[in-house]
Amino acid sequence: MKKIMLTAGVMALSLVSASVSAAVSAEEAARLGQDLTPLGAERAGSADGRIPEWTGGYSRPGEDVRRPQNPFPDDEILYTITRDNLDEHRDRLSPGQIAMFERYDTYKMNIYQTRRTAAYPQEIYDIVKQNATNASLVEGGSGLDGFQGYVPFPIPETGLEVIWNHLTRYRGGAVQRTVGQFPVQTNGRFEMVRLREQLVWPENLQGGRDERADDNILFYFLQEVLAPASQTGNILLVHDTINQVKEVRRAWLYNAGQRRVRRAPSVAYDGPGTAADGLRTSDGLDMFNGAPDKYDWKLVGKKEMYIPYNNYKLLDDSLRYTDIIKPGHMNQDYVRYELHRVWVVEGTLKDGERHIYAKRNFFIDEDTWTASVIDHYDGRGQLWRVGEAYNVQYYGNDVPWMSAEALYDLNNGRYLVLGLANEEGDFMNFDITPRRSDFTTQALRRMGVR
Repeated sequence: MKKIMLTAGVMALSLVSASVSAAVSAEEAARLGQDLTPLGAERAGSADGRIPEWTGGYSRPGEDVRRPQNPFPDDEILYTITRDNLDEHRDRLSPGQIAMFERYDTYKMNIYQTRRTAAYPQEIYDIVKQNATNASLVEGGSGLDGFQGYVPFPIPETGLEVIWNHLTRYRGGAVQRTVGQFPVQTNGRFEMVRLREQLVWPENLQGGRDERADDNILFYFLQEVLAPASQTGNILLVHDTINQVKEVRRAWLYNAGQRRVRRAPSVAYDGPGTAADGLRTSDGLDMFNGAPDKYDWKLVGKKEMYIPYNNYKLLDDSLRYTDIIKPGHMNQDYVRYELHRVWVVEGTLKDGERHIYAKRNFFIDEDTWTASVIDHYDGRGQLWRVGEAYNVQYYGNDVPWMSAEALYDLNNGRYLVLGLANEEGDFMNFDITPRRSDFTTQALRRMGVR
């Protein structure tokens, strides 16, 4: 068992070299579902009771499948953090969050009762427990062995293992959504980019996983631009791989103007994100995605921190996008923060590698393995951008994910929001079973001429 001690508000762990990674013992894995939750979080609450015990999460299978309603409408704001009382709360904020208060006098955080709503299907718990004793890192950490589907390291010993848990966390197995992406100017103006996306693990395709066709595939991703007219019809197809040394991510783009499909090696690392007006890198989608090989990952430990959680207000279809998107930052009246435990991981760019972010500090929710806050630093070591994931439990399908994500540029005052769907009708559908042929270059061509 790891030795844990409290230092300066962070639980520091004795670290194992990132070059060595092995499955934990059966005795250690037996803690899952006991003093640890089935996904590896501490089941117990905090000493002061502000973080409660995890008692199974919030699960209502079959209810409000497309757009879950707020299950806690009577929860009141406990207190609000502003620039005026910031010093009282600094130890439970990231440097990037603190910088948002210092840059904008309109920025605030409404703090609510902590509710540990994360719940998953039993089969996911079973898979994760098997991974605990079987999964390991290979190829210097750029791939996985002995791994099934989701969360290889529920009892992590290194920063890279925690990052892989975020990359492989459960997001429903198969989902289609129609959402907006909003590059926001300093005055609050925006032109929405409407996106239709499918994210599918091979096990959820018609016929299930094919050991030959799906060899080394983690998931398939398809993203189609529906608006504005100038970009309509552009399509991105990604086959994300498990062992990314054995085979790097495969990506293709269909350009509607040229009516042709081409390989897209730039859809990785700091290549430009789709229709993001320069505000997001390719590996910034879903907070962080793709190969982790450009960074050295240091596991700092655990910390109690205010992160966005149970953000059902951001799903409210009575709101318009203009209600939420304001100059400088989103309307914080609609954002809910709670105190949760997070894993703290520092990613530092390796010598000889290139990326626009020289350092990324991750704050990853212990209950879901979601990177809930990421502070991004430039080559001079200065804070540049702050990312937040607005966690929500899709309780009708037992899927913890997010209602949106945002990336704030501290230098120029612009920001990007991705995932809002207040004006999109039935935006989220977990009840799909696509065909493998839907994720081929031939399918891209068919979509482009329909």
